[in-house]
Amino acid sequence: MAPPPQRELTGPEKAVLLLLSLDEKAAAPIVSELLPDHVKRLRETALQMKSVPTNALHAVYSEFLSKTGESVAVPRDGVGIIRRLSARALGESQTQNIFEDKPMSPLDRVAAADDDVLAGLLVNEDPQLTAALLSQLPPEKSAAVLALLPEASRPLVLTRLGAMREMPGHLIDEVASALAAELPEPGAGGAIAVDGVTRSAAVVRALSKEVGELLLSDVEAENELLAAEIRQAMYSFEDLKLIDARSMRELLKAVPGDRLTLAIKTASPELSNHIFSGMSKRAAERVREDLELLGAVRLAEVEAAQQEIVEIALRLAAEGTVSLGGGGQDEFV
Repeated sequence: MAPPPQRELTGPEKAVLLLLSLDEKAAAPIVSELLPDHVKRLRETALQMKSVPTNALHAVYSEFLSKTGESVAVPRDGVGIIRRLSARALGESQTQNIFEDKPMSPLDRVAAADDDVLAGLLVNEDPQLTAALLSQLPPEKSAAVLALLPEASRPLVLTRLGAMREMPGHLIDEVASALAAELPEPGAGGAIAVDGVTRSAAVVRALSKEVGELLLSDVEAENELLAAEIRQAMYSFEDLKLIDARSMRELLKAVPGDRLTLAIKTASPELSNHIFSGMSKRAAERVREDLELLGAVRLAEVEAAQQEIVEIALRLAAEGTVSLGGGGQDEFV
């Protein structure tokens, strides 16, 4: 007796099967493009799925490859992407004329203002309000405006920015209104999330070496812990590929071997090769052998080891033993 024909999977079932077959990092960008209703439908389908035909995954992959060869998905907010590209290529004024049917956003109006004009408007503002506005601008823009503010007010603004975690939604409205650049209403009791430490680190990295170090020293005098957090946020483990060979050798002298092996496990090939180039051939071979024997470890352990090495690098940089690459137009230490 012939076996009963296998049933055809529905569209949502095919989507669930495809997503579940992918690594989470690969599946996440796909899910981010879906509408909430679509995600809910996938959830409901996943709850009902118990089993699928043995050849179902192969069939789903084949259909996916066939359809992607026939058409290309258009990202959401395509108009917004085209507008940003046009602004970079043509300038904001000409772009606004092209997109005149869609009014320029309040934040774009602030970002498009001349640096000295914006700094002039902010010169008499409270440092907290100035920091609130800078938190909503690109780091390069914030850095340029911050550098034009009076010397005495710069560390105050950076300290307020670094300490921000969130702010009342109406605060941005008030600042934007004062600058004739209103932002969309965030809601009656809403709050806008701000990663103040990360934003401050990006601003300092965009400044020149001298101005950035002076600002951080002033912040450190007022809030030592905050200054340390900003310094740490300025550099990641991958940033160590920017340091020169001499500094890499000095850094490796201060790093315990077991922590280095653990940290390298998720490092990019470029960084790994840079680290190995700072070792003797024998030492590099030993680390490679240790890596092969290491096996699976928790990502949190790897990230902890990487952070320890970054902290060692920052300490050595503060002592003048090594130089870290990055920062505005000059190397920042």
